[in-house]
Amino acid sequence: MAISGISAGGNFSPYPNGASGAARGAPVGEAVREDEDGSAKSVPADAPRNRSGETLSEDELREVEELKATDRKVRQHEQAHMAAGGNLVTGASYQYVTGPDGQRYAVAGEVGINTSPGRTPEETLRIAARIQAAALAPADPSPQDRKVAAQAARMQMQAALEIAMRSGTAEDGTQRQGESAAENTATGVRIDAYRAMAKAGDFPSGGFSVRV
Repeated sequence: MAISGISAGGNFSPYPNGASGAARGAPVGEAVREDEDGSAKSVPADAPRNRSGETLSEDELREVEELKATDRKVRQHEQAHMAAGGNLVTGASYQYVTGPDGQRYAVAGEVGINTSPGRTPEETLRIAARIQAAALAPADPSPQDRKVAAQAARMQMQAALEIAMRSGTAEDGTQRQGESAAENTATGVRIDAYRAMAKAGDFPSGGFSVRV
């Protein structure tokens, strides 16, 4: 419980009857706090305090430790995105809360990932692989992380389709040399499926940036 009093000389003292911490048995440089049962407890001078200068309660100390752990986890998550994505990833931004000790702690964060396709299908394949790696880099990918990774997988499929169409593989139904009719038909079916997906809008149609 909180203890306060005014000594006879008019100076503020946090102890009744003007008693000092040393007089109550606390080492010099330490304050004294009473527990709920009324027993005195020494508190180091550098113990965490709130904005009013009061030492934190046990519950507040636990809250601070939880906030510190959350802050570390959030920052590690975003740093993993940035390390894996390189120049495809923009700087992290964080949401903060103020703890009982008056310090700010990150409780959420995000980075931007550029998901623009490359100048060629081959370049798009490489970019999509990096996007997937960046999105899934944290030890605990979020639902948004997994969504971006899925978008990158569709980019890869579209790029593969463009490469196949450019090479003319099974585009006109002509059997390629050394390939059976069944294999050729299966290849054509896959390409037709990719075309249908692209027509339905399942692939990104242009460059954009997403937040994860």
